[in-house]
Amino acid sequence: MRSLTLFLLLTPVLLSAQNQTDVRSKLETVNVTTGDRKIVYQEDIHFEAPNWSRDGKYFVVNSLGKLYTITREGKSKTILNTGSAKTCNNDHGISFDGKWLAISSNNEKDTAKAPNGRSTVYVLPMTGGEPRQVTQIMPSYWHGWSPDGQTLAYCASRNNNYDVYTIPFSGGEEKRLTTTEGLDDGPEYSYDGQWIYFNSMRSGRMQIWRMKPDGSNPEQLTNDAFANWFAHPSPDGKWIVFITYLQDQGSAHPFGKDVKLRLMNLQDRTIRDLTNVFFGGQGTINVPSWSPDSKQIAFVSYEKLK
Repeated sequence: MRSLTLFLLLTPVLLSAQNQTDVRSKLETVNVTTGDRKIVYQEDIHFEAPNWSRDGKYFVVNSLGKLYTITREGKSKTILNTGSAKTCNNDHGISFDGKWLAISSNNEKDTAKAPNGRSTVYVLPMTGGEPRQVTQIMPSYWHGWSPDGQTLAYCASRNNNYDVYTIPFSGGEEKRLTTTEGLDDGPEYSYDGQWIYFNSMRSGRMQIWRMKPDGSNPEQLTNDAFANWFAHPSPDGKWIVFITYLQDQGSAHPFGKDVKLRLMNLQDRTIRDLTNVFFGGQGTINVPSWSPDSKQIAFVSYEKLK
């Protein structure tokens, strides 16, 4: 989805995932110490990408272009008002102070129909309301807030290459942080603001990297035979969790594959499996999903019904 050719290849996959009618979605949590999993909420409809609220009381997910909140106990699912943004995708997240929500949604005012997609980054109050457009060039897919709330990090296609960019919360000029050929995606700030974690194809296979917030000092963190995506640093700074495809997917992160979640200890760089293999992929853990106390992670697994 992060180059013109790749976008054309992956669009059917994304659309099929967004419109699944034969799938059961399960919002789960997993304890990072014990590995115990709990199904919080499940429904025979496709939903994706859980954010865990900053107060720990609810989750935010997307489904069929809309956003919803699900209570911590899974007792209710309620639509979240995103105003004129009616085609939200699975790139959304809550500011560190819990006051704002960043979303990615198609820009319906784009009459020229941007060739690589119309995804645009917006912000709105966490309580809901009319979104304010932040990025002016399309496509742009949000992935990270800076801890001070003043900067947004996102993946964007410019000149048919997907790279990591940042932009002020207030809007304005975007800054390109990566310049290598191939896909750089999933940028997310560490809680101390010292790093941006991301995944990249620059070494020939999708692996986890990190760099300084200005794009300097890129450092490869994983180097194995798997395809690793979407590194999420823990609030306490001790871990990153990421999703691993068992089979190399190139630059794609499709729905409906064998995946598992893995955990890296940032002190000694050891990696261990956090879950066993399950049916998931696109939509499982695209966005920040740690519990505020760094003890659990939220994700979505799927089950085919037919």
